[in-house]
Amino acid sequence: MTPRPESSGSRPKGTAGEKIPEQPTAAQQKSATRKTAVPKQGAAKKAAPAKATAKKAAAEKTTVGKTVAKKAATKKAAAEKTTVEQPAAGTATAKKTAAKKTAVKKSAAKKATTVKATAAKTTAVKAAASKSTAAETVAGKAAAAKSPAAKTTAKKAPAKKAGTAERAAATTTAAEAAAKKATPAKATAKKAAAKKTATATSTVAESPAKKTTAGKASAGEAVAKKSAAKKAPARKAAARKAPAGQAPAGDAGSAQFVPPEMEVAVSPAVDAVDRERLLAGTHHAPHSVLGAHPVPGGIAFRAFRPYALSVAVVSGELRAELHNDGEGFFSGLLPLREVPAYRLVVEYEGTVLETEDAYRFLPTLGDLDLHLIGEGRHEELWTALGAHPTTHEGVTGTRFAVWAPNARGVRVTGTFNFWDGTGHVMRSLGSSGVWELFLPDVGEGELYKFEITRPDGSKTQRADPMARRTEVPPATSSVITSSEYEWGDAEWLARRAEAPAHEAPFSVYEIHLPSWRPGLTYRQLAEQLPGYVKNLGFTHVELMPVAEHPFGGSWGYQVTGFYAPTARLGTPDDFRYLVDSLHRAGIGVLMDWVPAHFPRDDWALAEFDGRPLYEHEDPLRAAHPDWGTLEFDFGRNEVRNFLVANAVYWCEEFHIDGLRVDAVASMLYLDYSREPGQWTPNEHGGRENLDAVAFLQEMNATVYRRVPGVVTIAEESTAWDGVTRATHHKGPSGFGGLGFGLKWNMGWMHDSLQYMSHEPVHRKYHHGEMTFSMVYAYSENYVLPISHDEVVHGKRSLVSKMPGDWWQQRAGVRAYLGFMWAHPGKQLLFMGQEFAQGAEWSEAHGPDWWLLDPGYGAEPDHRGVRDLVRDLNTVYRATPALWRLDTDPAGFEWIVGDAADDNVLAFLRLDPEGVPVLAVSNFAPVTRQDYRLGVPEDVPAWHEAVNTDAARYGGSDVTHPDPVKPEPQPWHGRPASIRLTLPPLATVWLRPA
Repeated sequence: MTPRPESSGSRPKGTAGEKIPEQPTAAQQKSATRKTAVPKQGAAKKAAPAKATAKKAAAEKTTVGKTVAKKAATKKAAAEKTTVEQPAAGTATAKKTAAKKTAVKKSAAKKATTVKATAAKTTAVKAAASKSTAAETVAGKAAAAKSPAAKTTAKKAPAKKAGTAERAAATTTAAEAAAKKATPAKATAKKAAAKKTATATSTVAESPAKKTTAGKASAGEAVAKKSAAKKAPARKAAARKAPAGQAPAGDAGSAQFVPPEMEVAVSPAVDAVDRERLLAGTHHAPHSVLGAHPVPGGIAFRAFRPYALSVAVVSGELRAELHNDGEGFFSGLLPLREVPAYRLVVEYEGTVLETEDAYRFLPTLGDLDLHLIGEGRHEELWTALGAHPTTHEGVTGTRFAVWAPNARGVRVTGTFNFWDGTGHVMRSLGSSGVWELFLPDVGEGELYKFEITRPDGSKTQRADPMARRTEVPPATSSVITSSEYEWGDAEWLARRAEAPAHEAPFSVYEIHLPSWRPGLTYRQLAEQLPGYVKNLGFTHVELMPVAEHPFGGSWGYQVTGFYAPTARLGTPDDFRYLVDSLHRAGIGVLMDWVPAHFPRDDWALAEFDGRPLYEHEDPLRAAHPDWGTLEFDFGRNEVRNFLVANAVYWCEEFHIDGLRVDAVASMLYLDYSREPGQWTPNEHGGRENLDAVAFLQEMNATVYRRVPGVVTIAEESTAWDGVTRATHHKGPSGFGGLGFGLKWNMGWMHDSLQYMSHEPVHRKYHHGEMTFSMVYAYSENYVLPISHDEVVHGKRSLVSKMPGDWWQQRAGVRAYLGFMWAHPGKQLLFMGQEFAQGAEWSEAHGPDWWLLDPGYGAEPDHRGVRDLVRDLNTVYRATPALWRLDTDPAGFEWIVGDAADDNVLAFLRLDPEGVPVLAVSNFAPVTRQDYRLGVPEDVPAWHEAVNTDAARYGGSDVTHPDPVKPEPQPWHGRPASIRLTLPPLATVWLRPA
């Protein structure tokens, strides 16, 4: 807090012997009230001698043409002694003392200020005084004549002109005082310093009064009535002992006290309007009310501590009890020059807590953060919003920030306040829509939510959209966390950018972490998964959505915690450990990412602050027709920023090597799964979602710029032009590319599986389903996916799609996998399909690992398929012809693509140097002897690299153990040819010997 500048008048320094103002007793308050009730006539009579003296003094000074004004200090008599006391914080009763005469050359008119009534409900008396002559300039307050008796009563002198009075907060009565008009000579009245008492041991700590312009007095300031006063002899005042719990001002350490002066203190209590808003949780600026603030009379301390019995301010050796204003509010006024470093001692029933005041801190977010959030360009949004354990202004705690622009108020609630956020009101940071609060002494592991007051006044508790850790579902709270993980994958990160994904070996094993080995945590998976995947030769794993989701049956595709790995398997650092372990085993990590939609859970993103926020405001645009979820509003800056930063977050914070973006087609088309009349065309009259296009382009450009070596993959099932084209290259449609690195080839997957499901005798009528993919194979950078979607919901597992008996089914799977690995494009295979699991996948129990138990009779059949997958990956990775030119037509040549009657396909794959691999597939359940195929003439012999019919895979073992030499007989348009025995339902790879 910036202290208020001192008054311009002279101000003697406070002495070490000054005492903290004390709270008057009930008897004293009653006495003070009784004294102020003296009739006006009595006040006028007593004021007369003082006024006469003042007039005489003024007349003597007019001989030099100047008018001398005196500032009178007011004094209150004690009940039975002449003890001068300053009321404690929360009381604004001014004490009157005799003032010295001080001559000045020029005198000005007295400025009026506003008087705030005391918290002790003292009623000030309005009084009127006779108007002074033109030659006199008396500033309205006359010192009352003192009685020789032991009891002395200080009266407020009447004043001619009444000033404005402001009603104090809830418990005080306004008092109006009048200030006399100054003479036309514009004489100035100079403040007289209050004379100190003769006794060295008893000094009076007076509250300074703030100077304000007459007629424009600020709220909460007292009217300072100034008058020429008769010089009164100093009285010896005995200082009363401070009550228990209060320390003398001299013990305040570094705290600097306000000297005794003619200033009137204000009530420090929270006013009625702020009080009501704080209790309702709708205050947008609680820091402007609570905490410590410079006010007339010193520093006002205000605390809002529901259920507290008492609150005290501690600064060094100073300790001052705050007044209990009711309903959890506490306040006090300390005569300090500036806001000190302080703590609060809060007493609850059965416990006392010493803590920092959350409302004494500056915001933890700067202008740059807020500017970038507003523009939708904060690429590290997770560092600004959410909950972050930190040290702020030298104090440890947690800073909270949330974007809720439609909220009337936001409070933080959690285990640290027993889920009652009443006392933890957040402040709004301008027009950004961001609410922020730093809570001292709150650290990692605490649960929290945001309590949001909607525009209609109703309340809702919401999980943090930026939470980086959550409770284990079905619990929904967010968890404060920070990462202490030390990575060990520097070598992997350094070399992953050596070649782009489409020009490197890229064989993916897709898994669902919770069900791959049910019951294992992230760290337990790290002990098993890397070894298993490495043994099978895959280059990458693709994790089905890891981000937190409430319903396990959604497989992670209905996300509520976009920044938190699911807590089902461990902590965020545990997940980092798993990724690190995979990297150290030489395996890349891809992750399914779901920016298309989110569920309607009332504790998550849906109508987050009472109105559509993350979702589109148009209900037709917001509702996803297929999944009952809500679509993101990609046209809103903050929402787009939320998603773009989320993509960067996973890649930077968890070292994810690539993002497979789910349901891209549903984002790109306004009419996706919608009937006519259920959608609105774009500004050009088309059906393209221009906001989604811009979002995907920005996301890809940002990720590739910030994280070298990553790849983004689109699950896009339509013929949208330029999914993997650069964003700045426009295509025939007029759009720039979406900027993805790879795209799932859904057409190839659908057509090829459809072909394989036919009985072999009928396959000749569907031959084009296996060859059509080469018509568009180079229009995008493709991945060939046999994913989880193809082995669930009645679609059957891969082996169960094959016709025929058990032997033929396994042979069909082996032949299909051999064809798939040789086809242009990258490969993806879902878990369980690598060992020909017969049942569909279920997230409840995962793969049927028992099929690989040596005690199971059919174990060799399943193990043989898995051995084939391992060998396919091994040869694939060692043969550049199979991956180097996946996106270049120069890497592929047909040998025979029209042998429909034979159910045979043969083609060459070539590397940049022209070194070929020959792939031949026979999808008929018969052996074809001496099958002639045209080949390049410059290869002297061919060696069998893979044969899916080998006995070790469970086949009939029709193989070619010896090199196959070409004959000079032209065939299939080539100058040479070879003769092969094609095994039934098999694929054979041959490469130069």
